[in-house]
Amino acid sequence: MVHVDHTPEHINGKKYALTLGIRAAVHEWIVLTDSDCRPTSTAWLQKLSQRFTKDTQFVLGYSPYKKSSGWLNRFIRFDALLTGTQYIAFALFKMPYMGVGRNLAYRKSLFMETKGFTNMLSLTGGDDDLFVNKHATSKNTEVALGAEALMVSIPKTTLREFYHQKIRHLAAGKSYKFSHRLLLGLFMASWLLIWPMGSTLLFLSNNLLLIGGLLLGRIVLMSLTFYIAQKRLGEQFELWSLFVLDIIYTIYYLTTGTAALLTKKIRWKN
Repeated sequence: MVHVDHTPEHINGKKYALTLGIRAAVHEWIVLTDSDCRPTSTAWLQKLSQRFTKDTQFVLGYSPYKKSSGWLNRFIRFDALLTGTQYIAFALFKMPYMGVGRNLAYRKSLFMETKGFTNMLSLTGGDDDLFVNKHATSKNTEVALGAEALMVSIPKTTLREFYHQKIRHLAAGKSYKFSHRLLLGLFMASWLLIWPMGSTLLFLSNNLLLIGGLLLGRIVLMSLTFYIAQKRLGEQFELWSLFVLDIIYTIYYLTTGTAALLTKKIRWKN
């Protein structure tokens, strides 16, 4: 147990506390989660540790949000599932770009050798995804999959709280490596353009059957992707709601993504 009496000025409090805790750790592997998280099984640490090999420096886990009633909760879980599908898939294809501190493990020796959160101590957030983005490679990163490897977190209950949380998360992405920002940007651009362009073509094109078929095909492909993803990750999601959530996500990301890009000062709580 490490007690923090004072946080130096211009240093993010969470990163400072994590640094002190990691320095005080006795063993090599650091396993991270948050205080509002709970594992789905008693085998959580076992599932993570099964991925520890002599060449492994990072183990990425998935952390869904707890299910409750309402469309806000459903959308938050959809957003988490989409994000998890992205960074887990990238890691499986040997291009790790982020992890979530709610379910993450890495070596203490790596943290100490790379001087930990140096160059990001003043930033709010990023203690998980930016550290992974900076040091994870195709050869040193593994993933822990399955229902027993999940760490469930408590979601926000108001739109305002969720909005500010996502601004903080998305703002860290501005510091990702250029190649990762490019690939993620292309993916999001294709997502944001599909419905406006498709809807416009439906009204302007003479071939309504073709355009409608393409849009329907996208929904089917997305449903299949999410079905496979949730099975691999160990989560259960209401796939019947994907059509509505898909459209909402387009509007949501245009506003939230733009705000995160333009916001210069990020606070932990608003």
